[in-house]
Amino acid sequence: MRLRTCWTRIAKRTMRWIAAVAGFFLILVSSQDVEAEPSRNGLAETPWRAKRSIDVNDVYEKEEKMRRHRLPEEMSLSSYHLELEPFLADPYEFKGRVRINVTWLDSSDRLTLRALPNLKITNYSVRHVKPSDEEREKGLPLMDVNVARVDLPKETRPWYTLHFEQILTNGSTFEIDISFSGQFSTDRTIGFFKSEYNDADGNKYPFVGTNFRLGYAHGVFPSMDEPSYKTTFRLSVLRPKNMTALSNTPLETSKEVAGQPDMVWDHFAKTPKISTYQLALTVSNLESIAPTQEINEMDGRKLEIKVWGRKEFLKHLKDAPDKVVKIMNYFQDYFNSSIGLPKLDLMAVPMYNAAKPSDSWGLILFKESELGSPSVWNTAYELVYQWIGQYITPSHWTSGTSVNKAINSFLASMATVDINPDEMEGKWPMTLLYSLYYEFGKFEPFSRVNGIRNEAMLAKEELVFRMFNYTLGEDLFQKGVRHFFRSCSQTDTRKFFADEIYTRLNDVANETSILSANYPTINSIAARWTNRDRVPVVTVNRDYKARTITFNQKVYLREAPRAFTPRVSYEWDIPLVMMSQENLEYRPPCRLWLIKDKPEKNLTVPDNVTDDQFVIVNPEEIGMFPVNYDICNWKMLSQFLQGPQRETIPVLTRAKLLHDSWNLAYSGELCFRIALSMTLFLKEERSHVVWEPVFMMIDHIGRRIEGFDVYPKFEAYTRTLLKPLYEELNKSVDPDEPSWKTHMRSMAKSFLCRAGYEPCVKEARDQYKKWLIDEDPDKGNPVANEFICPVFKWGTEEEWEFGLQRVINFPQSSPERKQNERTYLLKSLAGCSQDAYKIERLLNATFFDKDKKTFSDSDIQLILVTLSGRSSGYTTVFNFFVNNWDAVKQRFEDKPYLWRRVMESASSSFSTQKGLDLVQKLYANHEDEFKSTRSDLRIPKNFQAERKEWNEKNLPVIDAWLTENLPKEELEAIQDRITTTVTPAIDLLSDLS
Repeated sequence: MRLRTCWTRIAKRTMRWIAAVAGFFLILVSSQDVEAEPSRNGLAETPWRAKRSIDVNDVYEKEEKMRRHRLPEEMSLSSYHLELEPFLADPYEFKGRVRINVTWLDSSDRLTLRALPNLKITNYSVRHVKPSDEEREKGLPLMDVNVARVDLPKETRPWYTLHFEQILTNGSTFEIDISFSGQFSTDRTIGFFKSEYNDADGNKYPFVGTNFRLGYAHGVFPSMDEPSYKTTFRLSVLRPKNMTALSNTPLETSKEVAGQPDMVWDHFAKTPKISTYQLALTVSNLESIAPTQEINEMDGRKLEIKVWGRKEFLKHLKDAPDKVVKIMNYFQDYFNSSIGLPKLDLMAVPMYNAAKPSDSWGLILFKESELGSPSVWNTAYELVYQWIGQYITPSHWTSGTSVNKAINSFLASMATVDINPDEMEGKWPMTLLYSLYYEFGKFEPFSRVNGIRNEAMLAKEELVFRMFNYTLGEDLFQKGVRHFFRSCSQTDTRKFFADEIYTRLNDVANETSILSANYPTINSIAARWTNRDRVPVVTVNRDYKARTITFNQKVYLREAPRAFTPRVSYEWDIPLVMMSQENLEYRPPCRLWLIKDKPEKNLTVPDNVTDDQFVIVNPEEIGMFPVNYDICNWKMLSQFLQGPQRETIPVLTRAKLLHDSWNLAYSGELCFRIALSMTLFLKEERSHVVWEPVFMMIDHIGRRIEGFDVYPKFEAYTRTLLKPLYEELNKSVDPDEPSWKTHMRSMAKSFLCRAGYEPCVKEARDQYKKWLIDEDPDKGNPVANEFICPVFKWGTEEEWEFGLQRVINFPQSSPERKQNERTYLLKSLAGCSQDAYKIERLLNATFFDKDKKTFSDSDIQLILVTLSGRSSGYTTVFNFFVNNWDAVKQRFEDKPYLWRRVMESASSSFSTQKGLDLVQKLYANHEDEFKSTRSDLRIPKNFQAERKEWNEKNLPVIDAWLTENLPKEELEAIQDRITTTVTPAIDLLSDLS
């Protein structure tokens, strides 16, 4: 691939994401925001972060079970010959026969295979087919093998063991011949599954298929069902004449069956050596279409590509074959290799319900919607597995699978940028990085969402490959990938281990002078980045008199550590890519690194940039770290961004500067005055890439300062910031407009509504009025979810009460109404309302539900969780708790888990001494009752001290800056509104955060 400039190439690389993850981690923020559509927060909508070929969460769960029952390593496989008969009189049953040739590596009197208990073994025999060298030298005849006994598989130990009367000697080869029968999977498309579909005329078409990922093969036939046991397969299947069978390799012969004129035996060509999970078979009435574009010849042949689907669905697949050709040509060129097979079939399988495509070698099964999608990335991600994952494979389920997924995800992103750059829409890798910074900056990463840790670390490893691609240079990185692929594919087992890719990258780097002798290896650099759930922050200090620049690093913490948080002093090897105002261009390779474990810790280099010009370090997020600068450099950046040459700073770098400044201010590393000043250029900025992080910033800061006097000013600034953008986006609404524009308009509108933008509130109330005047309002909700929250937040008490009644009167057994409608309404009533009297009304209705049938315990927990995230919410809960102590205690005396939830919601969010004193006083007044229920109020004093310190340090600065920069009319309107803002009973708003 030819070398291109950094900006051209990286700007093209900007891809994808994130419908759920708007980022898969942005869900951590937005899932609590009831103003967003519920569907926007689901991982299932994320086209690039759905579960994939080897999903690590599945891997670890499955591997834990399989590790306990790993097969004895006393033999090697020579071949399988598998025959399957999937169309029997009993439609739910299949039968088959497998002949396995094994060579003993050590003398033994037993053979162990994997098999599930529900697989019925109907016959077995063992035949000596080849003597050992010792037997041949002695002229011994082939022995007869008798089976003494059989140990059948159990659920707790899925082993099928044959015990022999003789000792089978080292080096001798035997054929194990087993006949069996089993049951199809009919509710899930895993293992050997069977299903059917209907055409437009109502005709039914049955089909069968296999999906052997993660050890499902041994539920179909007795086998060495582990990745390390790799050998050739000969597959035969008995099928109806009017159906088509497909497997990994082309069909070799078909033979009619005597006495069964409608049946045919298909025999497929022998496969290369594969593991059982790579084996694939389908028998169906699906039809195929071929590409119109040429596939490039590679390794002396042209790959035959076909796309299969229902006859009526083929029109939706018409563009898929040529898209596949483009992707395959791209990867053939990148690897300088074919996939090692003569053909590739991709099938759009009706009712395919597995979480991920079954990307077996040469035959991949997709959901219809996935294969029919115009997305290049989704298809590229599955196709690159044909090289790394199929041609060469991880050595075991957990050895290499993570690096397999990470490198393939990166390569799929590169292919997408080159084939269809518009698909990126500028979001890759920035949105992914924002989410990682958010999570890794917590004092305890993944403490609340541990299930996504594995995916986060994989995303991080993907970005490590991106870092090396730019620091080494694309040509050298590609050379390393080719070296890795070639070296693994030329071995007999075609396996790789986790760090082998880094070793090959290091090999090619050592052929150049990029990494000097005192630099660490690629392996050690990568290990520090991939094995830690932290990232560094690099501080850049320019000495304008001495004309030097000093770099230092430390662990980036967006949240202050708690007293119980382990102290960490991690260091990384950090690439220092730097550019100046005069030369906003980077050309690889990177030759300046901040090396870990150096005695001096800091790195000081000459500053060749004049003192009236800024520098930018780590442009485009080449490395995974935010960057802080001295105040002078920040001011020069802010001023330049407000000037006419703003766009000479590439778009991803503008986004990074904005994002870094806000997050560094949030974490206490930078004055908020600088961070707020960095937003001034947004008045003229229209790039959606730059705007993307703004919404997350508004949300984070808004939640932190809600309830303080400064919050209405912050809402006013939000309105002044977003109003021009929203009005410009609203000038024209085109059904065919790019998705980024639709997304940006929706986000701007959502945050404007949240901030009380009058046209938005009026529109919401006008739409809500349709429901208010409905003669039968409980029949259905005519109002879109986007209008609900603005009404509950800014509307009248009557409008809010109407919403509460819709929850109370929600029909329980109506087929037209879904329960999630009620849940969304209830969460909106709690989360959107700022007025204490509305929240107290909700608490009275739910806690003192007379018949205890309208509101369930889960309803109450939902309300408490939602209220605890808002200052007006938890303040009102505390007041309610104090004023109704006896009644609440009696209501939940037999439900201690709810009692604890009430106490936590009422007490855990106060941040100043005044608030803590009130909580402590409540505990003192009812100490005996707390002890009798073995309960206590949560008073995390260190946490609250940190919040207090944050408030005292930042709130006056934010307030002063907003006062200076808000229009006069906005400030006057705020003064009128402040006196009417929430919370009677206890004046705590100035005490809360």
